Amino acid sequence: MTEPTTTAPVVRRVDARHRYEILVDGERAGLTAYRDRDDRRVFFHTEVGDAYAGQGLAAILVEQALTDVRASGMRIVPVCPYVAKFLKKHEEFADITDPVTPEVREWLDGQLRR
Repeated sequence: MTEPTTTAPVVRRVDARHRYEILVDGERAGLTAYRDRDDRRVFFHTEVGDAYAGQGLAAILVEQALTDVRASGMRIVPVCPYVAKFLKKHEEFADITDPVTPEVREWLDGQLRR
């Protein structure tokens, strides 16, 4: 069983690494990774460490990341399955969400050199 967090988690954007990180007690507990394409932030991977599972950290991380995207005037493309699932439950982001297209997937593969 995991211990509950003692301080509120902190989400920060780390532009140099193309991701948002969630910190618990100063330690990175998870991340959601993206690449920017014009005015769209393409999210492609989200993870939370096993030691932090079950605390709702992924939802906090993604909600704050998407709120940051809105504040920056950008749009969201949810390639990441977790982000896509989150968006289905949180329609308040529907107005800034674009569909995942084959073109976006191909572009992302090139960015990630897959």
